[in-house]
Amino acid sequence: MDAKIKETILNPIFKGNPITVLVLGICSALAVTVTLKGALVMALSVIVVTGVSCLVLSLLRNTIPSRVRIIIQLVVVSMMVILVDQVLKSFEATYAIDRQLSVYIGLIITNCIVMGRIEAFALGNKPWPSFLDGLANGVGYGLILIIVAFFRELFGSGTLFGIQVMPAGYVPNNLIILPPAALILLGCIVWVQRGIQKDLQEK
Repeated sequence: MDAKIKETILNPIFKGNPITVLVLGICSALAVTVTLKGALVMALSVIVVTGVSCLVLSLLRNTIPSRVRIIIQLVVVSMMVILVDQVLKSFEATYAIDRQLSVYIGLIITNCIVMGRIEAFALGNKPWPSFLDGLANGVGYGLILIIVAFFRELFGSGTLFGIQVMPAGYVPNNLIILPPAALILLGCIVWVQRGIQKDLQEK
């Protein structure tokens, strides 16, 4: 694999994660991580929207007038969000989750990760690297959501994907399903990552 492509794929997942390093997409990380199902659906939605939007706008990059580039970006991202939302609504297994996440699915349109990767990468690079960059940033975002949701659902409800996994006598910790607990968990992830990646530590 080409070194540049490898860096494009791996950097957003680990070293340059959009949530823990760039501090983007924090709101949804706090709001949709009460359950693993919700976090997984949100993660997949952002992966698809970011990847395809970056691909489309990279293909169009030489034809978009600079004066209206933001409007064009919003139109493309909005179209992708609407398509993803309609797909979620069309399956019985995801319909209930889509209703729970409806507001946050719609807010993907203004997600800083999506718009940021389009501006920073897709508009200046070829379609294939842009597509991979969009997917990788979506995966990096989704990975953090799933980690946070794992601990919140496990200790907050005693379940994983709605299946009881804690012993019958376990008393759910209602505090961990509140947004401040998600922020604390996110802070712990950042702390661990900065402990491993010395270059992220402030001098």
